[in-house]
Amino acid sequence: MKKLVECVPNFSEGKRKEVIEAIINEVKKRKDVEILDYSSDPDHNRTDITFVGEPEAVKKAALALATKCVELIDMNKHKGEHPRMGAIDVVPFVPISGVTMEECVELAHSFAKEFSKKTNVPCFMYEEAATKLERKNLADVRRGEFEGLKEEIGKNPEKTPDYGPNRIHPTA
Repeated sequence: MKKLVECVPNFSEGKRKEVIEAIINEVKKRKDVEILDYSSDPDHNRTDITFVGEPEAVKKAALALATKCVELIDMNKHKGEHPRMGAIDVVPFVPISGVTMEECVELAHSFAKEFSKKTNVPCFMYEEAATKLERKNLADVRRGEFEGLKEEIGKNPEKTPDYGPNRIHPTA
C-alpha cells in the first residue's frame, strides 16, 4: 500500500492575492504532491491549503511553503480575526493510507526541527505531536497569539519552543 499523508498548513495572509499565490506556488510547482483545495478569508486574513503525497514529499512541500511564508509575511503588520502564532500558523500532518498517526507525529517533529533550523522561527508542537501536556490543545498553545508570544518568549518557561530559538523571529 502506498504511503499517503495529507498536510493542511494555515498561514497568516488572506488579503494580498499576489502573496497568497506566491506561497501556494511553492506547492503547485511540485510534481510529487497534489493540491486538493485552498481557500483564503480576508476577514481572518488567513489561507489554508490541503495537499497530499508520500510523507517525505509532503514534508518538503510544507517546508517550501513555510519558508516562503517567513519571507513574505510580516506579523508586525498583520491584522485578522483568527487566532494565530506566526506567519505560518499550523502545519498538521494527517495519515491517509499506509501511514500511522505515530509516523505523522515523527514527520511533524522532523518538519519543525528542519524548519526552525533553516529560518530561526520557534516551533511549538501541539495536539498529537505535543511534547508537553499543556500543549495538547491548540487553543491553549495559541493563547495570547503572536503579540503575547512576543512579550513572553524567553521570559516565561511555558513559552519555550520545542524547536528553534527561545526568542521571536523579527517578522514571522
